[in-house]
Amino acid sequence: MGRAADQALPLAADRKAADTCAMKTLLSLGHGYCARALARRLIPQGWRVIGTTRSPDKATELAAEGVEPLIWPADIGPALAQATHVLASAAPGPGGDPFLAVHTSRMAKARPEWVGYLSTTGVYGDHGGGWVDEDTPLTPSTERGRARVAAEAEWQALGLPLHIFRLAGIYGPGRGPFEKVRDGTARRIVKPGQVFSRTHVDDIAQVLEASMRHPDPGAIYNVCDDDPAPPEDVLGYAAELLGLPPPPEVPYDAAQMTPMARSFYAESKRVRNDRIKDRLGIRLIHPDYRAGLRALLAAEG
Repeated sequence: MGRAADQALPLAADRKAADTCAMKTLLSLGHGYCARALARRLIPQGWRVIGTTRSPDKATELAAEGVEPLIWPADIGPALAQATHVLASAAPGPGGDPFLAVHTSRMAKARPEWVGYLSTTGVYGDHGGGWVDEDTPLTPSTERGRARVAAEAEWQALGLPLHIFRLAGIYGPGRGPFEKVRDGTARRIVKPGQVFSRTHVDDIAQVLEASMRHPDPGAIYNVCDDDPAPPEDVLGYAAELLGLPPPPEVPYDAAQMTPMARSFYAESKRVRNDRIKDRLGIRLIHPDYRAGLRALLAAEG
């Protein structure tokens, strides 16, 4: 009996080690809004998720969600060595991508199965309301867009199994228009001919998961819904759902906005999303802003 038990111990240890090695591990560099939505899909499936954050308070929140937090700046070496998948979602700074600025050589030596970089459709620049796809030349007209183009190139130069996701305007829980419509601070800023593409965070998460399951190193995907629309239409529909009058219209030239907000109006384009459907088999959870806003309001109860 004792001998059998002694023999079972190393077998159990070996099995545990094998299970650990087989576990899918995501290292999320800049574990923000989109990455948290992805983690909510992966963790119930048995994934291990390690996420970096600059905030000790946010680290506590992440731990409560089942994420292993790393407070940045941190030594990501041990986590990187264990990661089967890496997602980078932090915005570039003056020195380029904040993680590559510190860990370029370490990242270049890593051997994950999949690497994802969250970029923006701002890399395409202004197209006067015309359509763009993943093969459209990159001609950003804002400093933010140019920084993203440079960051994409930084990641591409590493020779990793990289997948780039160009995200349209992001909305979702906590990022909907209802609060401003309710409190009367919303304004429908009207710039003739202006259209934006947008995407619900749940659809971003499902696209990322689909790519992880069907890697295609070098792939670039636009992530957006099927219905590019003027921003004033979105606010008007939000008010309709709430049973409130539409927010007042303000001409773009007379609107008071931050430089960041005004920069979004510098570009107008419609973004195609055929590739996520054709290559990843995506069926959008929220195919347009109407479906997305209805879902947000229903989730509020």
